[in-house]
Amino acid sequence: MALLSSKQFYKRHTNEIKKHIYENKKTLIISNKDSDFLIDKTKNLDLIYIDIRKNFDIQLNESNNKYDLIVLSDIFELSDDILGVLDALKNKTNEDGRILISSINPVWNWVLILLELLNVKKKSGNRSYIHLKKFESILLGTGLEIASKKSRQYFPFHLFYFGDLLNKFFEISLYFLNFGIRNYIIIRKSNFIKKETKLTKSIIVPAKNEEGNLKELIDRIPNLGKNNEIIISCGNSQDRTFEVANSLTSEFYNIKVIKQSKDGKANAVWEALEHSSNQVIAILDADISVDPETLYDFFDLIETNKADFVNGTRLVYAMEKGSMRFLNNLGNRIFQYIITLIIRLPLTDSLCGTKVFKRELYEKIKLWQSTIKVSDPFCDFDLLFTSAFVGQKILEVPIHYRARTYGNTQIKRFKDGFRLIGYLVRSFYKFNSST
Repeated sequence: MALLSSKQFYKRHTNEIKKHIYENKKTLIISNKDSDFLIDKTKNLDLIYIDIRKNFDIQLNESNNKYDLIVLSDIFELSDDILGVLDALKNKTNEDGRILISSINPVWNWVLILLELLNVKKKSGNRSYIHLKKFESILLGTGLEIASKKSRQYFPFHLFYFGDLLNKFFEISLYFLNFGIRNYIIIRKSNFIKKETKLTKSIIVPAKNEEGNLKELIDRIPNLGKNNEIIISCGNSQDRTFEVANSLTSEFYNIKVIKQSKDGKANAVWEALEHSSNQVIAILDADISVDPETLYDFFDLIETNKADFVNGTRLVYAMEKGSMRFLNNLGNRIFQYIITLIIRLPLTDSLCGTKVFKRELYEKIKLWQSTIKVSDPFCDFDLLFTSAFVGQKILEVPIHYRARTYGNTQIKRFKDGFRLIGYLVRSFYKFNSST
């Protein structure tokens, strides 16, 4: 009996792996030499093909480098020493690196065994039955933890494009079940270590019509030392925001002021990022609706490696009266429910303007934006969705949300809301389907 072709299955698999590879990041791909997975070697990409019948450590040590990303394909479920494999991968990964394990979803084991018995699938070794819950338990003692997980492929054949359409239909409609043939699990180191050398920080303050708030805001931002900076990104204001921001540079040595070339908060953040050079980026709105002093809590989670991305949440503590209009509050809660379904993380307030993340995320944001092709007027979705997509660990910090004492909100509820709906639709597709 003729073997079923695995060409389309591995083509989709390769495309899925490529989503996580960046030219400026050192990457190692480790694949079973008996599988049909192939990928072209490029700059900063090393390849090792493993014989699973031989010692994994010895074969892995063919490379003396450490990596930002290690991809393990078609090996983990066939290994008879998964703890040894995890330990070896951990030792080859940089401190902020990631391990992407791609393996066959154990719920399909009986189907694959049947196909092998019928001689329509190439035989493989005995596969371990490692359910995701079991895998999470195994990781507890290794110094590793799951950052994100997903499954792909229900119908692994092309069939003149009909198979591709059928596969996308199942992936999107059954995304919440994680029943795809292939699992993709991204792992990070979980060691919570207090760094002796503090990371350098850039605090970005988007400001439009905030003349009356800037001085108090800058006074209250924590003193983070001489190697840190505050970048005030000024929009086309009707008041003297730009002039007041410039006057503060004579009083505070670590302030930069830039004038936006376009409108919108997102543009203010992206242009400020181009002027920043530090390791950690914070975004803090100029309206003082969030206490600037809480930035300490955000930075601590990053510096102790408890998180890669920290998001503020306004929806834990009671809000001050008048701090958020009813429709804005309702819209935030609806959006958050949808976002939780898409990125599969239990976040509570994606549109909170206070966010802290590692600068390395910026290059990945650019790639995400070129892929999603829908603009985000606030930048909150671009930041969160990119972080979740690449497998970063996201945590939240509850903040007290204050009413404005000067000026008015710059949000256009209905216009911006409709743009965000389009963004969510596109993101749902990108998060939950093969390409």
